[in-house]
Amino acid sequence: MKLLLISDRESDYLWDYYQPGRLDGIDLILSCGDLNPFYLSFLVTMGTMPLLYVHGNHDSIYQQTPPEGCKCIEDQLVTVNGLRILGLGGSIWYGGSSHQYTEQQMARRIQRLKFQLWRARGVDIVLTHSPVKGYGDGKDYAHRGFECLLGLIDQYHPKYLIHGHVHGNYAAKFDRVLHRGETAIINAYERYMLDIT
Repeated sequence: MKLLLISDRESDYLWDYYQPGRLDGIDLILSCGDLNPFYLSFLVTMGTMPLLYVHGNHDSIYQQTPPEGCKCIEDQLVTVNGLRILGLGGSIWYGGSSHQYTEQQMARRIQRLKFQLWRARGVDIVLTHSPVKGYGDGKDYAHRGFECLLGLIDQYHPKYLIHGHVHGNYAAKFDRVLHRGETAIINAYERYMLDIT
């Protein structure tokens, strides 16, 4: 199964300079947020695959203009082609705009999902906007990761945690993929292809 992971920056390759066939073979698109809703709608129009998304901290426009043909999975566990995918968008609280959460608020969101996780017997992919604390997060306050995501990983051992929020041009060293135990933590900035066997 081939997944296209996207976040934070619209890809010129897939939008401004799009050519037919560039989405061929992709089975699912996962968006980690902070993308133009028209970009997401464009991708599902040009392709034939579903697109699931969570909100980034700059996605208040989605309230008036949601991306058409796409499915928001905030605070849900959904199954697509056998993959159990959990959605937890938003960033750490740093100014109070929409889709920002304190550590305690995010921990409560995770707690409320425990029945869904139990019923599904775990999770394969956790889709977030914010990174995990200590795994690809930023040094500045606004780009800190959530510590409670560490507990989620350690308890349920998803194969992947996919996030955005930290842009590839924020630092000279950009680690696209990190690992905590069996979980690959992937930064989906702009675009990243993931093959799942």
